[in-house]
Amino acid sequence: MKKLVALMLALVLAAGLMPLASAEGWTERNTADYEPEQSVVDRNAPTIRLDVYSQLANYSGIQQGWSATLMKDKFNVEINIIPEQDGTYATRMEAGSLGDIVVWGANGDDYKNAAAKDMLLDWEQYNLGQTHAPYIWQNYTKALESNRAISGDGKIHGFGFNVAFASDSHQSFFYTWDVRWDLYKALGYPEVYDLDDLVDLFVQMKEICPTDEIGNETYALSSWPDWDGNMVMYVKALGTAFYGYDELGFGYYNPNNGEFLSCLDDNGVYMECLRFFNKLYRAGLLDPNSATQTYDKMSEKLKNGGTFWSIFNYAGSMAYNTDKHMSEGKYMYSMVPLDATPIVYGLGANGGNRIWSVGNYTQYPELCLEIVNWLATPEGSMTMWYGPKGLTWDYDENGGMYFTELGQLTSQDSSYNMAGIEWTSPYTGQTYTLSGTYNDGSLQINNTTLSKDMINPDGNGVETFNKDTWSSVVTATTYPIQEDWREHNSAVLADEYMEAREDEYGDKMYVVMPDIPYSEGEKDSDLTLKWNNCAKTVKDYSWRAIYAKADAEFNFHVSEMKKLCESYGYADCVKWCEQEAAQKWELTQQMQGN
Repeated sequence: MKKLVALMLALVLAAGLMPLASAEGWTERNTADYEPEQSVVDRNAPTIRLDVYSQLANYSGIQQGWSATLMKDKFNVEINIIPEQDGTYATRMEAGSLGDIVVWGANGDDYKNAAAKDMLLDWEQYNLGQTHAPYIWQNYTKALESNRAISGDGKIHGFGFNVAFASDSHQSFFYTWDVRWDLYKALGYPEVYDLDDLVDLFVQMKEICPTDEIGNETYALSSWPDWDGNMVMYVKALGTAFYGYDELGFGYYNPNNGEFLSCLDDNGVYMECLRFFNKLYRAGLLDPNSATQTYDKMSEKLKNGGTFWSIFNYAGSMAYNTDKHMSEGKYMYSMVPLDATPIVYGLGANGGNRIWSVGNYTQYPELCLEIVNWLATPEGSMTMWYGPKGLTWDYDENGGMYFTELGQLTSQDSSYNMAGIEWTSPYTGQTYTLSGTYNDGSLQINNTTLSKDMINPDGNGVETFNKDTWSSVVTATTYPIQEDWREHNSAVLADEYMEAREDEYGDKMYVVMPDIPYSEGEKDSDLTLKWNNCAKTVKDYSWRAIYAKADAEFNFHVSEMKKLCESYGYADCVKWCEQEAAQKWELTQQMQGN
């Protein structure tokens, strides 16, 4: 135990996770520092309803819960979330108003078309952005200019998500390869090199854990179709997690050389991953409801111990590792196959492709900008991630971030019931009684402003927004099963473990996708028709192949998928993808000074 504690402290110090000695004299920023000098918020007027059209939202209707209370108190608004569904974009464009605040899932055709048709507010007109979004104007300079460059009309209409004020590192690892560590330990920590070894591991796990906590059958994986795009999401993502290739159109982009890899290549990455999923299904290791269930249903099964594995942290450790499970010796955490080189995304000041903007025909442009401006501050970002400051999280006397007793509960269980909890607003001093679960109250716009992996400029100068870097979290009481993972991997956190992975030549076993000012090219109507037909075919026949009961059936569905796509004009789709890959590679070379 002494050796383990010493190891933990050494790793925490090496990673820069402990509070700075120089934090003495730290002064907490005041919310007023972030707000416009002349706010348009009128708390004595009738409450204003703002329509937020978000292509990223999974919720429809009036925002509920704690964030609804906060937005009413701070801005005197209620938020009506309008998600992207079939025909939503076209209908709102035709109606002549996208919404008051508009959040884009990508900076491609839809966004550029809206900018070209004057549907988005020009933030420089009448100095609106400078006046009503001062924090953004002062700190998001590169992200704003990046938006100008990709908008097509030379105007600033907003900024992309995950902005970092420094570009000298990468984000935390997203593809963490979480497995049920307690089962892995029980099997003697077998070495896993590739996807075939994974299947063998899952077979053994199911033998020792055939049912979950409520008596249902267990599986290696439970997937969901909600997020399928041009390909089946989880199949595509496995290729990204194993080989480090980034998704691009109907395939992958290789960040190491700019190559495009088609998903229909016979011996390509997508086909390899498709065969892997079929192998899971035929071995009774893939939840048979994966093609039809929702994300929420999958999550419910995960929380009941119904799955052994996820390549994503949010669909693995972040949902499974509750105090109850860990106190019972159950744990889900990183175990990356030895041959895998997962991708990780570079930090950058340009902002990503998911854009925050304001509709040009809103009656309340100043108010919309003030709201987005607050969400873009450290406090606004922390609130979106962790709840209201003072209620669920706060700063200590040295500027270190910590969870309150309530925050510890909500951070471990998003379904925690907040009904009856009182919150006193730091903005108005009024006290409110909250309702609903923590997750119900989370802002359902479903986008970020600042990157969670940048250092919080309002903190102690060391800790990032990511709670895993907070000394209060890292040094908190751990359970024996957590200590077992840490001792076995000589690491405290998954990021340290993944950062330390090297091959026999000392090269890092991960791939960094650099932050570049890339915007997806437009497609004409002819290509769009071909694209949509191919996308539907790839998704439909991929799921059929996954559920094939024999090799011959699998091969038949793959063959039909290729034939149909070829007849729809897949070659033109590939040509477009290759052009996009070339553009990405050129931008990468320019950024690196080559």
